[in-house]
Amino acid sequence: MVANDAVDLDIRAGEIVALLGENGAGKTTLMSILFGHYVADEGTVHVADAAGRLAPLAGGSAEAALKAGIGMVHQHFTLAENLTGFENIVLGTVPLWRLGFGKAAARSKVARLMRDSGLQADLDVPIGKLSVGEQQRIEILKALYRDVRVLILDEPTAVLTPQEADSLAATVKTLAGKGLAVIFISHKLHEVLALCERVVVLRGGVKVADRPTAGADRATLAELMVGREIPARERMPASLGAPVLRLVGVEVGAPGERDRLEAGDLELNGGEIVGIAGVSGNGQGALAALVAGLKPPRSGLCEIVGQQATRSDPRARLAAGVGRIPEDRHRDGSIGALSVAENYVLETIGSPENQRHGLLRRAAIQARAAQAIRDYDIRCPGPSAPIRALSGGNMQKVVLARVLERAPKLILAHQPTRGLDIGATTDVHRRLLAARERGSGILLISEDLDELFALSDRIAVIHAGHLSPAIEAARLDVRTVGLMMAGHSVGEAA
Repeated sequence: MVANDAVDLDIRAGEIVALLGENGAGKTTLMSILFGHYVADEGTVHVADAAGRLAPLAGGSAEAALKAGIGMVHQHFTLAENLTGFENIVLGTVPLWRLGFGKAAARSKVARLMRDSGLQADLDVPIGKLSVGEQQRIEILKALYRDVRVLILDEPTAVLTPQEADSLAATVKTLAGKGLAVIFISHKLHEVLALCERVVVLRGGVKVADRPTAGADRATLAELMVGREIPARERMPASLGAPVLRLVGVEVGAPGERDRLEAGDLELNGGEIVGIAGVSGNGQGALAALVAGLKPPRSGLCEIVGQQATRSDPRARLAAGVGRIPEDRHRDGSIGALSVAENYVLETIGSPENQRHGLLRRAAIQARAAQAIRDYDIRCPGPSAPIRALSGGNMQKVVLARVLERAPKLILAHQPTRGLDIGATTDVHRRLLAARERGSGILLISEDLDELFALSDRIAVIHAGHLSPAIEAARLDVRTVGLMMAGHSVGEAA
């Protein structure tokens, strides 16, 4: 299997180019080659020096890429939470323990970068205490501090409010205006069209398009990415059933803990989707852990599928009919060393269909996993392939199949499409809507407001542990929800 097949890509100083493609199309591999994580089997990478002279880049060395002026801001931040913003920015450029390492000059350079770029962040606070938007600014400043001339941004707005995303777009345009070349990887096509001058599309490791964004639209780009027309989603009116989740004054997590829930009230019925909007770290994790049985309520009333929940018990939640699509498919949704088939039956491994007399029914497990691979279009060599070899999108499809094939009464969908391409996202949305129509109640926790408005019957916002009332989605708009995510009340936001 070839991850990149004779791909040509060029980018000029001051240009913002979008790199698009389905999960597994080869985007990450191409950027990993450019940033020195991988070595290409064939072909070369040439980078211009400060004088504009092109020179070949040594493969397989991130240090060589940085020295050549290439920087990368990853979707999942690579910051040390116990260090301050300033220390993270200069980390790796000088030994921090050395007395007189030139701190004054370094502070002066960072101050100049902040002034010129418009990126403002508190430099003297530990990273763990900064907002997500501030952490991302530190990531970009960290790259700029190394005098990069090419900046790769991988899903940079995935965890930002709409207002923060707009601010980032303005910053990127400012940086490009000063000569920085930017490669912008995103699945948010409206952002691509608004920000980028050119779009390069990969499909199956092959470059299938390289064209200006002028004159293009979302439907055209989506079709280029997946090779077919993406059908519009249809939402049927909600047909409400009995409550499957009821929270009354529920508190989760210790007082003062960053990711906590304070006096939360919420009711979710079968046959509806309630969306939870909020910037990461404002209590979504505590709410999700409560529903999944990973954390107990500290106080208040919590009823899940008609049963009062007073302690942490994930097995009891599964038995009651709760399905969980976790936020982090790598850490919480799969075991990398196990096969696709083994991951597919992880949560039902003790059931009669998966074992008899204490022995696994491997042939039956393989057969059901093979059927799920076909039904969910999971791109992998087969049921026996290790799940760690799959792309993020295909790994998510395994998790989705594991949850939905059980027809749960309550589905916790925590960032179900984070990092997925337009085709995979559309498929996830279609399957969640189908589960809703079958009568499942779905708690959708997402930082993607387009997703929330596309799927939710009602939307609540969580900020600093406080959960707002759930309001009909038709009565809200993106701007209002974005302001509520930043801490404004419903009335102030409106």
